[in-house]
Amino acid sequence: MNSFKRNLLIALLLPIQILIVRCIGTKTAWIEHYYSNGIYIPISKTLRFLFGWIPFSVGDVLGLILLFLLLKNICNLIASRFKNILPKTINFIAVLSLLHFVFYLFWGLNYFREPLYKSLEFSKSKYSTEQLFKVTKKIATNFNEVHQEITNNDSVAVKIPISRNLIYKLAPQGFENLVKIYPQLSYSNPSVKSSLVSLFQSYNGTSGYFNPISGEAQVNHQIPITSYPATTCHEIAHQIGWAAENEANFIGFLACIHHDNLYFKYAGYRMAFQYCIGELQKRDANLATQIKRQINRGIFKDYKNTYSHWKKYENPIEPYIKKGYNSYLKANNQSKGIKSYNYVVDLLIAYYN
Repeated sequence: MNSFKRNLLIALLLPIQILIVRCIGTKTAWIEHYYSNGIYIPISKTLRFLFGWIPFSVGDVLGLILLFLLLKNICNLIASRFKNILPKTINFIAVLSLLHFVFYLFWGLNYFREPLYKSLEFSKSKYSTEQLFKVTKKIATNFNEVHQEITNNDSVAVKIPISRNLIYKLAPQGFENLVKIYPQLSYSNPSVKSSLVSLFQSYNGTSGYFNPISGEAQVNHQIPITSYPATTCHEIAHQIGWAAENEANFIGFLACIHHDNLYFKYAGYRMAFQYCIGELQKRDANLATQIKRQINRGIFKDYKNTYSHWKKYENPIEPYIKKGYNSYLKANNQSKGIKSYNYVVDLLIAYYN
C-alpha cells in the first residue's frame, strides 16, 4: 500500500472515530469501569514514567514541532499555487485522525465517565441560597485562619516564599494525605512542569493545561504565586483521569486543604472562596457583602494583585480563543462550556453538608 492510499484510509477513519466516541460516550458506567478505572490507569502511569523525569515539557515541544510543520506546509502550498492540494489535504486530515485517536485513547474518554460525586458517594441535590451562605461563611472562616497563621497580620497580603519547582515537588504530598480518605484519588509517577508557552497562555487567560499526548501537567509559570499550588493540584487531577473542569477544581481544592503546607491550604481556600462568593453575589448581594466584611484585608490585597496581573494581558483576541475553548468543552460532554469551572460550588456544598 502506497503512502497516499494509507493516508486516505487513515483520513476516512476520522468520521468513524467521531461516531464511535459519540456512541460509547453514552455508556458512562462502561467507561468508568473499563476505561477510567481500567486501561487508562496503566496508560497514564506509563506516560508519566516516560516523560516525568525530563526537565522540560515534552508535550509543548511536540506541539511546537507540529505547528512549525503545519505552517511550513501551508507556506509551501501557497508558494506552489496550491499544486497537489488534494493529497496534501488528505495528509492533513490523516494527521488529525491520528491525533484524535491518540487523544481519546490516552485521556479523552474520561470526559464521559461517571460524575465525581458518585465516586465520592456525595448526595447530589439543588442547594438553597441559605446553604450556599453557610458553606461560604465556613470557607471564609478557614481562609481567614490560614491567612492569619501565615502572616500574623490581617492586613498583609500573603507572599509564598517557595519556588515554583518546589511547589511541583510538594503537590503530590496533598494527594498522599487525600488518598487515605478517598483511595480513588491516588497519584504516582509525578510529571508536572512549567509550560513553554506560558506567555501565550497568559494572553489567552489560562493558568495551566493537561497534555494528554505526553501525560504532562503544564502550569503557566507567569500566574500569581498564591494561586500556583491550587492550579498545580487542578492539573494533577486531570492527570489521574478527572477531565471535567469543576471536578478537577474540587479535587485540587481537596488536595490543597489536606496538604501539610500552609501555603497549599491557603491556595485551596482561596480558590474555593472565590467561586462561592461569586455565586452568592449573584444570588444575594447583601449576604455576600456580610461575608466580605469579615474577610481579612490582606486577602483582598492578594485578590487585587491577581486582578492587576491578568488585567495587563487583556487583548482583543482572547475572547475568540475562549469561544473556541468553550466549544471544545461543550463537544466533550461539558454542556456549560467554560462556565463548568463554576460548578465546583455544587461539589463544595455537597462536601460541607
